[in-house]
Amino acid sequence: MLVLGLETSCDETAAAVVSAEGVVHANVVHTQIDLHRPYGGILPELAARDHLQQAIPVIQAALAHANVSLPDLAGIAVTVRPGLAGALLVGAQVAKTLAWATPLPLVGVDHLVGHLVSVFLHSADETAPQLVFPYLGLLVSGGHTALYRVDSPLPAGITEIGATRDDAVGEAFDKVAKMLRLGYPGGPVIDQLAAQGNPRKIRVPRPMMQGLEFSFSGIKTWVRRHLEEQGFPPDPASLHDLCASFQEAVVDVLVTKTLRAAQQEQVSHIVVAGGVAANRRLRDRMHQACAERNLTLLLPSHSLCTDNAAMIAYAGAQRLVAGQCDDWSTLTTHTRTELLRTSRKGRGKRPLQVVRSN
Repeated sequence: MLVLGLETSCDETAAAVVSAEGVVHANVVHTQIDLHRPYGGILPELAARDHLQQAIPVIQAALAHANVSLPDLAGIAVTVRPGLAGALLVGAQVAKTLAWATPLPLVGVDHLVGHLVSVFLHSADETAPQLVFPYLGLLVSGGHTALYRVDSPLPAGITEIGATRDDAVGEAFDKVAKMLRLGYPGGPVIDQLAAQGNPRKIRVPRPMMQGLEFSFSGIKTWVRRHLEEQGFPPDPASLHDLCASFQEAVVDVLVTKTLRAAQQEQVSHIVVAGGVAANRRLRDRMHQACAERNLTLLLPSHSLCTDNAAMIAYAGAQRLVAGQCDDWSTLTTHTRTELLRTSRKGRGKRPLQVVRSN
């Protein structure tokens, strides 16, 4: 059972062919980093226009790499939420057109669900990951930071137990890098510079260490004030120490809250997913912490941490296996996730948790 997955939620145009068992037969990604780099961030209209140009070539490349044609597929999966409105619309319209023309079953996929199940993906010559439900998922990316209890690969089986109240962790990395004039995207650059610095040299605050919610807005303000006090630009040694100390503070928060959530939910398996899951310090610290507590940690490969269509194809395949399908004439896109929030943006008490039925 092979599924074609399409991903256009942000700044990657991607297509993949994946089986319901998680075997990746093709995974093609066209990135827009060079397109957006001059602006220091993503311009939504430019992103949508580039998706429009690249969608068909990327799909053709994925089918060719998998050595299949559309009639060989069991269905089409496409990201329909959350993401940039125009970018999502391009992918959805392409998928609808293919579903109408073939016709193949069509399923819309929540981008966050794709990240949370990306750990199940593997190549044909690799052993399938040994992962059991339920597990705790830490999703860390440029737009999202949240902890989830995952009882099944379907949205109804995924429950948020804590999320950021303001900035996502990837956004904090990018904005601190912008303050330091390190370029875009900032996360990988900070990761590289931090490897040459002393993470204990500068005392960086750890925001919101209590509970399971996150806040990364204040730590950016702290970095800005530090630069104002110490002078800009810092010398190379100071820059390395600042990057290392900032990164260590963020990683401390993520690791501490993940372990706390695992204990609360009484789960022994932890998955870290999303673009920031590629951060070397986070991976090392999480491995160490889980080993000390006899917890099983699973991480996607670096290529599957960032946005890709393989995770969308797999999440869509699970919907098809469960007998779910969407009507191409009524399927819509949305900028927000369908996963229910228990955390709120901004200050104040969080809302009462909504119990979702299956």
